[in-house]
Amino acid sequence: MATNGAQQAFVLADVLQAMLTMRGGDSDKKERATKYLGEFQKSTAAWAESINILKSAADPVDKLFAATTLKGKVTFDIQSPGSPSEVVVVRNQLLELLQLYAPGPKPIRVQLCVCLAILAIQMKDWKDVLPVVVSSLDQGTSHACILDFLRVLPEEVTEGRKITLTRHPMEEELNQRTTELLQDNAPRVVQLLINYAQSSPEAASNPQLYECITSWLREVPINEIVQSPLLNFIFNALDSDNSMQAAAECISTIVKETRGFDENIDTIQVLLPRILALQPKIQKFVNDEDIESYKFLTRVLSEAGIAWVVGIVRETSHFRPLVEAILECAARDKERDVIDNTFEFWYELKQYLVLDRYIQARVEFVDVYSKLVDILLTHLQFPESESGNEKDLFDGDREAEEKFREFRHQMGDTLKDSCEVLGVTECLTKVLDAIKLWMQKYASMATDVNVPHWQKLEAPLFAMRAMGRMVDKDENIVLPQLMPLLVQMPSHEKLRFATIMVLGRYTEWTAEHADFLMPQFNYIVSSFGTSSKEILQAASMALKYFCTDCKHLLSEQVLPLQQFYEQILDKLPGISQEEITEGAANVVSVQPKGELYKLLKLFCEPLVQRLMIKANNAVDHNGKLALADHLQLITTFAHIVVTIPPAEKGEEDPAIKYWQEVFPILAKVLTNFLDFTPICERICRCWRLMVIAHRGAMAPILPAMANELASGFANSRQGCFLWVTGAILREFSDDREHVDAAMTEGIYEFFEAQATNVLRFLSNLTPQELPDVTEDFYRLREPLSATLHYIRDVLAWGARPPKPNDFLPQQVVEQLRGTVKALMIAQGEMLVKRILAGMMITFPSDCFADASGALLTLFEMLPDQTLAQVDSTLRLLPTGTITPVEVDRLIMKIKDRLNANDTGDVRQIRSLMQDFTNTYRRRYIAPRDGLGQLEGSRFRFDG
Repeated sequence: MATNGAQQAFVLADVLQAMLTMRGGDSDKKERATKYLGEFQKSTAAWAESINILKSAADPVDKLFAATTLKGKVTFDIQSPGSPSEVVVVRNQLLELLQLYAPGPKPIRVQLCVCLAILAIQMKDWKDVLPVVVSSLDQGTSHACILDFLRVLPEEVTEGRKITLTRHPMEEELNQRTTELLQDNAPRVVQLLINYAQSSPEAASNPQLYECITSWLREVPINEIVQSPLLNFIFNALDSDNSMQAAAECISTIVKETRGFDENIDTIQVLLPRILALQPKIQKFVNDEDIESYKFLTRVLSEAGIAWVVGIVRETSHFRPLVEAILECAARDKERDVIDNTFEFWYELKQYLVLDRYIQARVEFVDVYSKLVDILLTHLQFPESESGNEKDLFDGDREAEEKFREFRHQMGDTLKDSCEVLGVTECLTKVLDAIKLWMQKYASMATDVNVPHWQKLEAPLFAMRAMGRMVDKDENIVLPQLMPLLVQMPSHEKLRFATIMVLGRYTEWTAEHADFLMPQFNYIVSSFGTSSKEILQAASMALKYFCTDCKHLLSEQVLPLQQFYEQILDKLPGISQEEITEGAANVVSVQPKGELYKLLKLFCEPLVQRLMIKANNAVDHNGKLALADHLQLITTFAHIVVTIPPAEKGEEDPAIKYWQEVFPILAKVLTNFLDFTPICERICRCWRLMVIAHRGAMAPILPAMANELASGFANSRQGCFLWVTGAILREFSDDREHVDAAMTEGIYEFFEAQATNVLRFLSNLTPQELPDVTEDFYRLREPLSATLHYIRDVLAWGARPPKPNDFLPQQVVEQLRGTVKALMIAQGEMLVKRILAGMMITFPSDCFADASGALLTLFEMLPDQTLAQVDSTLRLLPTGTITPVEVDRLIMKIKDRLNANDTGDVRQIRSLMQDFTNTYRRRYIAPRDGLGQLEGSRFRFDG
């Protein structure tokens, strides 16, 4: 086991020097200081030294580190001070420190409040927490400190499941302590807050007050707040710049707590008029350009709408003013600062309005959603360029540009919601009307170099694109009017881009309306003549969709398509080359069987010629990468163009006939670049997808492929050769009844030889040296995860083997079971040590489930032996990290589960082990707070 947690001596001066180093610029020294301070935080000495720092005249940064260190000690190491009386000493020290830091600084004060709250959770005998804390701090300068403590207490109790109560987690103890600290104290807290709010105007506008109320809202029955004087204070605080934000958050939380509409109807009736009375503030905040207040008010109204959406659809007239207030927030938002806060509300309301039982409510709110679409169409418009530079509409502010693009896609989702309420025809009609309106006003003024107010035309195009998923393929009212207009768009880069994206989105509709195909297809093809990278990328993607969805309609265009493909390919970036290649391959795939060989040769022969030229020129890294990328194009044809219906027995498969000709070229490239992983991986991917797509038809190529795979792995040790091996085994084992017996036998012999080569190879090297091969051999997962999966699969044969089947007779199953048990009797102790060491020290968190699952299987297979091995392993942990009492307690719990003879109880062992190892990691392995984000150490396997 590792020696994590071993104690060393720490001197206060060294700790402060390390903190000073952390603020310097020497990265090597900072790394050493980080390690030193991390060890300090987990040491016993950290208790006293942190308190000394806090009582000294040290730098505030050092004091904050000390306070944060104390939080970690109280959270994870509370047993370290010793007896219960010493824990009381810690409590008293914290109270003294809080008195000292009551005036501030706030970050240190808050950390100390958190420390005291966490300690209160664990000190089960401390029954008068609130009176003690309040009386200790009840001085003129301590209100802020008391409010901080009251705020953090419920937050820390909620997080209390991370805390170890009396050195071991007990759910019932935590529940009891939660009741004592929160539910039992709630009336006293409410009265304290009322008294404080009434004490002075300054108190009534103190944001801490409303932050505290917000924190307790989940613990106090919501009606007690609503029926108390606090409600007036909360709403009045919206008028104060100082407390507006905190009060708005408080109201938002209050309405969230009333989401159970029927259970909270009385409370909602009190809140609704108070919420509606806020509506005049919308115009005020807009006039004052008070964006922050406008945003918080919008959030309050939207949260109320979300919480009371059931009431809105049941009693539309009663709640309609709330909906209209939310709509007003969206409508007045000229700068798009707040409208996104309303999106969730429109979605939630839509979810109810589309139900048949609320059809009347849907009718009532049609006008609201109609106005919403109009608002969205306006907000979708690109800004007018202030500088007159059409190439830079955001005046160089790339962050604003990216935010706008993301925002448009969010609005697109709300447009889809509106479509479901209004109906697609109504929404598409708005798009059509907007386009027609622009044409009436500005079309005659448009030239090749200037398109006036193009933003008003581009926005409905974007909206149409966003609504594409909602439009049925048989829509025959609006789209037949829209489609002819689209291919007449003025010559403008953004308009052409938007039009191409729309056409690419509606290809399924076009496939059902063949009359519209060629004008759209020609528009896409003509767009490749531009120099705009954006348009080229959009056109390539659109062409892919046209060729995929309309492939049967484009069948007669296959030869012109090949000429265009050959002409344009080299002018496109890599991703666009792949997209138009996928489109072309789809058109080829639907050609008559008798034409496949000729067409594959026509399309792919130029690709193969390019491949050979690139291979000859690949003398540097970039040249080799270009070769690897080009292989993707050949792979696309190999995967998509499959002979359908399959060739009859004895009949030559036309697709395989062509790939037989290409295979030696690919094999030659592979041999020449066996030391360049990307090329090996691309060729192996090509072969793997070829096997998956063509299956049994691959028979003529398989022997040569098997030789290349065996030779490739033997000479390169690259895992990609195992990808293809696995694909061959899976495809032909699943379809073995249709495969020649000799071929099946040959495939298994090939697989056995590959497996033997891998295992021999792994025996000579550590897993650190070959993680990729380990990963590829064990099911293509991450190496550690893959190995754990493999271990679990092997162990399963010893604990609960599968039922006998046609492939594994009972005798073989029993033999395997005996072999696995014998192996674990001999080697189980080492496996238990490695798994426990990983769970407590080295494994990443996503491996815990598999590691604990392996342990559970060992307990099922060899319970007594595994229990003894876990016991002995845990006692190897460093002194001072885990006490013998804790080990005894865990072992006793496991033994109880094993003796229960209940499957459910036995499975709880897994949870026990996970909880125990998680606690250990938090105490001694995981970085503590206070040093920033520390880089985790790289996993190493020492077996």
